[in-house]
This record gives sequence, structure tokens and C-alpha cells, in this order.
Amino acid sequence: MKERFFPIRQRMVWLVAVLLLLALFGGCGLEKTDEKKIADLPYTILEEKEIPQEFLAVIEEKKEQIFKLTYTDEENLYIAVGYGVQQTGGYSISVNQCYETANAIYFDTTLIGPSKGEQVNEAKSYPYLVIKTEYAEKNVVFE
Repeated sequence: MKERFFPIRQRMVWLVAVLLLLALFGGCGLEKTDEKKIADLPYTILEEKEIPQEFLAVIEEKKEQIFKLTYTDEENLYIAVGYGVQQTGGYSISVNQCYETANAIYFDTTLIGPSKGEQVNEAKSYPYLVIKTEYAEKNVVFE
């Protein structure tokens, strides 16, 4: 008689274990927040001479690798994106989006390579872009 009930008990243990795992992991996952765009954020693309010296020093240290950085002087917010070392010149960076939500600033760029047939400098380059916008106490999300 015990042999007959043992498989049922074993199934019950497995069922309880599975239900417990489902309860534990059922709430886990990535939550995508539907943050509503408040407005496009006005910005200025800076030339190297316009970048604060402290921030430029950090960029120079990191320029050989891909980087995403922010810097503030309490009046302005500076956002920088670098694409690391490239084997030639002729690269540019386009800003796809720069907008604000209630909780964050979203910033998205694309590296554009030289077009076919374009004369390029054969020396290594380190394409990066720095923008300046009004300071806001919000996180910057790089997309």
C-alpha cells in the first residue's frame, strides 16, 4: 500500500516545489517603463575648445575605448559619447534623440563611417561628441 501512495506524495512534493518556484520567480523580469516624453531637449554640440578642461581631460583618458559620460558645473549638463579608436578618419556622429521625461534624460547617437570612395586620413581617429544643455537633476540614459 505504501508503494502506491509514495508516487502521489512525490508528485505532490514536485507540484509544491514548482508552485513555489513560480511564485518566487513570477514577479521577476525586466519592467519596461513607459516614460512619457516631456519635450525634446535643446542642446549645443561643442567644439573641443568649448569643453570644460576637467571634462576634456577625462575624455582624453578614455578616448581609446567606447565611453558614455556626463559632467555638470551646476549650471550646465555636458553629455559625451565616444566610439573608441577607429583605424581611419572620416567619421561623424549623429544625434538621433535627446529628450527629457519626468525622471530622466534620454540620449541616443550613431557613429557614421566614411562613405565609399571618400578620401580619408589613414591615421587613427577617436570620434566623440559632446553636447551641452541646461542642468537638470536627472539621470542620463544612453540608448
